[in-house]
Amino acid sequence: MPALFSLFRPTRRRFDDLSAQEVLSLAILAEEEDGRIYAAYAANLAKDYPASAAMFDAMAAEENEHRSALLDLYVRRFGPTIIPIRREHVEGFYARKPLWLLKSLPLERARADAADMERQAETFYRLAASRSTDAETRKLLGDLAAAEAKHERTALSLEGELTSGDEGKAEQDQAKRQFVLTWVQPGLAGLMDGSVSTLAPIFATAFATQNPWTTFLIGLSASIGAGISMGFTEAAHDDGKLSGRGPPWKRGLASGVMTAIGGLGHALPYLIPHFWTATAIALCVVFVELWVIVWIQNRFMETPIGRAMFQIILGGLLVLATGILIGGA
Repeated sequence: MPALFSLFRPTRRRFDDLSAQEVLSLAILAEEEDGRIYAAYAANLAKDYPASAAMFDAMAAEENEHRSALLDLYVRRFGPTIIPIRREHVEGFYARKPLWLLKSLPLERARADAADMERQAETFYRLAASRSTDAETRKLLGDLAAAEAKHERTALSLEGELTSGDEGKAEQDQAKRQFVLTWVQPGLAGLMDGSVSTLAPIFATAFATQNPWTTFLIGLSASIGAGISMGFTEAAHDDGKLSGRGPPWKRGLASGVMTAIGGLGHALPYLIPHFWTATAIALCVVFVELWVIVWIQNRFMETPIGRAMFQIILGGLLVLATGILIGGA
């Protein structure tokens, strides 16, 4: 029976139940972890984004100063032995992502995550200061809360200083290039394949059978099958290490999903039971799909609008005509 009741006991301490010694121990270990997280950001970004890496190095140094101040106070009050209490031991306490996950975060997400970390730390220090009865401890925690409140603005100001010049422009160009290589190129290839290559089988089936449900099933199977094939092909043919195109799973996901979307766009109208209504809507969808591809090529790949229109619209119309002629023969 005691074992049964133990299942319903809280496994973590409530913050209000922590002693002053435990609160300071928690603050010291939290500052150490935040400093390591910022250092990890800096190491991961140093190669491609040196200016932002310098920003995170500065933030890591400031976290180390906070840790030193907290540690000095702790030793004066409680001695050299720190209680090994961590974030996960306290109910409702803010958590941090494991360092191995941080390596996959893009630059903008890393900066946003750092701002969230500072806001959470400020809340913690204000709460801890409000319940402290020791004047020196209360003053230090209040000062740290104010420092964390300013840290986000300081980080934004430092980011502006570090990224406003040539280094900043180079970082922005690199981030844009990486986004295009990892997401836009594979996604565009998938959208083109799904939108254009499925035109012939879908419209050949439509005009051969004039059965919307059969046409929908053919379109559904062709779209999903093409998406799976394109996704695996993109992920398998290049690991991204030499080409710099990014993780294979991201490129495979972008290519596979966009391939399926491209085919499903003009297959879904055949859920309408009336053949000519479904076909008219499907043709309108095809027109929109082709123009979306033209826009993406012009916007992200910097392809001249005239060349993109000639390549995509003409090619798509030829494939569409092929399917209609074969289906109507």
